[in-house]
Amino acid sequence: MTDIHTQFIDTSQLRIGMFVYLDMGWMEHPFPVSNFRISHQEQIDKIRSLGLERIRYAPAKSDPEPVAVITSGTPEPVQPENPATRAARERRELLASQAASLQHCEKQFSHAAQTFRSIHEQMHAQPGSARELAESLIEGFLGDILTEDEAAIRLLSEKAGEKTSLHAINVVVISLLLGKALGLGKSDMLHLGIGALLHDLGKMMLPDRLRWVDEHFNHSEKQLFQEHVAHGVQLARKMGLPAPVQLLIGQHHEYFDGSGYPSHASGDRLNLPSRILSLVNYYDNLCNPANPALAITPHEALSQIFTQYKARFHAPTMTAFIRMMGIYPPGSVVQLTDERFAMVVSVNSSRPIKPRVVIHDTSVPREEALVINLEHEPHLGIHKSLKPLQLPKAAFDYLSPRKRLCYFFERGLELSPERGGDQ
Repeated sequence: MTDIHTQFIDTSQLRIGMFVYLDMGWMEHPFPVSNFRISHQEQIDKIRSLGLERIRYAPAKSDPEPVAVITSGTPEPVQPENPATRAARERRELLASQAASLQHCEKQFSHAAQTFRSIHEQMHAQPGSARELAESLIEGFLGDILTEDEAAIRLLSEKAGEKTSLHAINVVVISLLLGKALGLGKSDMLHLGIGALLHDLGKMMLPDRLRWVDEHFNHSEKQLFQEHVAHGVQLARKMGLPAPVQLLIGQHHEYFDGSGYPSHASGDRLNLPSRILSLVNYYDNLCNPANPALAITPHEALSQIFTQYKARFHAPTMTAFIRMMGIYPPGSVVQLTDERFAMVVSVNSSRPIKPRVVIHDTSVPREEALVINLEHEPHLGIHKSLKPLQLPKAAFDYLSPRKRLCYFFERGLELSPERGGDQ
């Protein structure tokens, strides 16, 4: 898949022939898709009317004419930059670009979380409206995911989502990216996304104390907890969700070896979307359990799935999942080959061994730390994964490892190779 490099420009510089990206919710702009080549002036006028000061575009996908900068009057002579000034300016631009990308991801996550809460509020009194909200949300996700551009799994701040919506949206994002990697068609992707979003819907029918699995549950409490699957299927029927979505909700705790519940379905009784959802749900529950004290790191979760629970999951699906997430998924705390500490914040599924990281560097203030793409660092790699508490206090405070992992996806924003090591 071709990697698309993008950069930001002022909206005053827009011209016909540019391939642009609207980094905003699909309901916040009047265009049918969020990225397209500008073909006439009316599109430029509409983009400028959105109130955006800057916009992202892909030079490689744009027509080759140079960008015309609009000026008024006689331009003043441009003074050449010295190397130090140029380096400082480029660093500011990179920081601004990275901050804009992260802000966009968090804004999209917040919108998804609000929609998820609205679905919960409407599912009993207005089940049809709840279904339409779910379908609209997933269709919007697919509009961004099912493009030729690459998508990276991005770690967000903990404040981006509370427990209920955080788990649901994490599972949606990872499931859809895995579904794309495994070649699911658009219809199956839509069903997978809706099923992933609503897989725990039935927990709303349980008493509060039983909504989150607890290792201290007695036998009867465990049975009551497992009934959330049947409750979820009932609610899905009430909402008028299609049979494939009902099946996904009914099988999200089933495993390939038949050790799951409620039906102990196994093997070919689980279709590919069900295999994806079961695996991703299990992974996120390891990283984001009800009790944060029991959480394990993303690296540990992948290792545990592969070494201890391999039989539970369809081997090709598990292999694709590990390849996509990388050996060090977003949220992993690592030590680099030069002995510095870092946190993985983004993984490109096509190059998972070389993720993007934030590096602990005492010479750079934390708020000015760049995201470094290790692919552009031939002499720098990851030496080993660490638990957050293994970090020295200064590195722990600088990197701020998350107690809860919150994921979204971002389009392929890349650091240029010549700038990758500016830490």
